[in-house]
Amino acid sequence: MSHRILLLEDDPLLSEIVFEFLSEHHFEVCHCENATEALDMGYENNFDLYLFDVMVSGGDGFWVLKMLRDGGKTIPAIFITSLSSVQDLELGYESGCDDYIRKPFELEELLLRIRTLLKRNFAHMNTDFEDFGNGVRFEFQTKSIYKNKDLIFLPKKEVELLNIFLQNPNRFISQQEIFEKLWSYYEEPSDMSLRVYIKNLRALIGKDKIINQRGNGYCYVKL
Repeated sequence: MSHRILLLEDDPLLSEIVFEFLSEHHFEVCHCENATEALDMGYENNFDLYLFDVMVSGGDGFWVLKMLRDGGKTIPAIFITSLSSVQDLELGYESGCDDYIRKPFELEELLLRIRTLLKRNFAHMNTDFEDFGNGVRFEFQTKSIYKNKDLIFLPKKEVELLNIFLQNPNRFISQQEIFEKLWSYYEEPSDMSLRVYIKNLRALIGKDKIINQRGNGYCYVKL
């Protein structure tokens, strides 16, 4: 089964090149030329990944993604952009994107970024939640955590860290890899903060669920 990608790009030449390249690699691509059309398509259809240019007619990619995120769409998203300022990147991440690729770019790099995000996505999982066996569960679609029937509120980075562990069960993840995924490039990673997040997650899901090994990092143990 091919993965479905929603492409928002108003440059005719670039959209044609990207469309043909991804189609050759067995992706099903739905192309939109303006922000309003992309928003409607995103609401009405299920996709595996969003690939949005930022500066498009009818709005911009930031706005489209934010509206989709507010509507409960949590699938991975990549922005294609020529913007490079910290403020622009911050806006992008705040709107809910997972990655950026700057123009001009190599098509092989785009393919690598897409495949990496799709591997991290939860679409391959057969259940809607992860049950930790102590009354606590993590719901994949909404990234919500419950203790029995009560919703538990955690800081955003703790939720994202748990998210990372659940995507990589029984695999050691280095501290550097966690830093790269959990902190934006304009933020300063904190070893102390990471230790606190790990401690809090262990207290929640079970101290033996997350182990650490010097030199290898942290591992979520799933039996």
